[in-house]
Amino acid sequence: MTAGGRRSITLRLTLLFAAMSSGVLLALGILIGNSVESHFAAQDIDIMNGKLDLARQELGRARNEDDLIGALGQLDEALVGPQGLAVVVATRDGRLLFATRGVDFPDALLREVPTTTPVSTTPRLWRASSGRPYRGIVARVATAVPGAETATVGVAIDIEYHEHFMRSFRLTLWTFVVLAAVATGLLGWVAVRRGLAPLNDIRDTAAGITATRLDARLSLDAVPAELAALTDTLNAMLARLETSFRRLSDFSSDLAHEFRTPISNLLTQTQVMLAHPRSADDYRDVLASNIEEYERLSRMIADMLFLAKAEEGQHSLAKAEEGQHSLAKAEEGQHSLAKAEEGQHSLAKAGEGQEVTANAEDGRRLPTTEAVALGALADALLEYYRPLADDRQIGLERHGDATVTGEPLMLRRALANLLSNALRHTPASGRVSVRIDRRDDTVVIDVENTGETIPAIHLPRLFDRFYRVDAARQRQSEGTGLGLAIVRSIMQAHGGDVAVRSADGITVFSLIFPVR
Repeated sequence: MTAGGRRSITLRLTLLFAAMSSGVLLALGILIGNSVESHFAAQDIDIMNGKLDLARQELGRARNEDDLIGALGQLDEALVGPQGLAVVVATRDGRLLFATRGVDFPDALLREVPTTTPVSTTPRLWRASSGRPYRGIVARVATAVPGAETATVGVAIDIEYHEHFMRSFRLTLWTFVVLAAVATGLLGWVAVRRGLAPLNDIRDTAAGITATRLDARLSLDAVPAELAALTDTLNAMLARLETSFRRLSDFSSDLAHEFRTPISNLLTQTQVMLAHPRSADDYRDVLASNIEEYERLSRMIADMLFLAKAEEGQHSLAKAEEGQHSLAKAEEGQHSLAKAEEGQHSLAKAGEGQEVTANAEDGRRLPTTEAVALGALADALLEYYRPLADDRQIGLERHGDATVTGEPLMLRRALANLLSNALRHTPASGRVSVRIDRRDDTVVIDVENTGETIPAIHLPRLFDRFYRVDAARQRQSEGTGLGLAIVRSIMQAHGGDVAVRSADGITVFSLIFPVR
């Protein structure tokens, strides 16, 4: 038994092997014992039938009572031999004519003789007054004496030797069955222990896996075929855990790095201002500068909260509606486009706070989906960004149209993040275009912009959190470094994907929707 009262697999299989082998041996022993006993009974019946035939011949030659008495004497000499035979001759009314000394035949046996004269009758077992066991049969035998009735002749054989043999045989047989059951249990225990040894190896290996050894894997060399699938599943789980843990560790490190700079700026400026008396204008300038850092921290926290809830599937549609306030305020003129151009207002803030119900990691069904016209969505966002693009002489255009099923607010934020990212990295007199195409079983939105080519080594990591191509220039904009990670989360929530390519001064970010 193990802790908690649970039986181990080893104990269960051992008991099962022992029970099955004991049952088989027990059934075999009963079969063999019955067969041997039946053989002895058949052998005794053959002997007794032969003696009945002899009695029938002797009594059949008797012509008168003297011949009958003589026949009985000869019968006594012929039947009583080394086999322990006994004989009795009686009339139909039960009067004994002859009986072997020391053997008393049951009266019931003599009275149950059938009216016909069979070759043999069903044998009966009994014990004589001496205590010795007998097996006997009786039959009707006709004589040649005129007027005499048929006689009842019974023949019995002493079976004490048979019973002694059967007792010894059964004792030996059951002893062997018990010992065989015990031996089978022990051998079964050894076999099960050896068979389950790979499980112990898996347990030992798993026990040694810690946060610092997530790269360890279970060996498939000594694992039987029945455990190969389990081992593969565990190794795949460990690989996922290693990837998630590494991402979490990198995210924590990046988060600490991102928070350190604005907090350090706030602390330094505050300490400097408090070191000496300042004018009201100086205090006002510092507070205005601090507001920028606070806004950056606020946007970063909002983006991280969005990603965290997306991964846990805990977004609410109300959050998405609340998130539209920032966009509405921007359209109402409460966010200065001039400040955005000067790097003091994040373009990504156009989509800030648009948290909606989704689960980016496990692809759970979105609770509020509808048909979304991508052309109209792109036109609305391009119109919003047009004043900033015109100031920088950046051309905006849209080509194609399609309709997909999705959550409108999430799709708006994904496309807004790509457009703000494209405008931020497009030089003056450049171009940003949105192309919507249907390709095979997918609908693709390409956001293309001119500008510097992104080195191929950076492309696979652009959608990682806080990843920037040029770390030295990361403080030149108010971006949080989470915009592209949010885009990927939104697309995963819709069962789609994201892609990026950059070559010859043209960079294209693609949103790929499956066609349902």
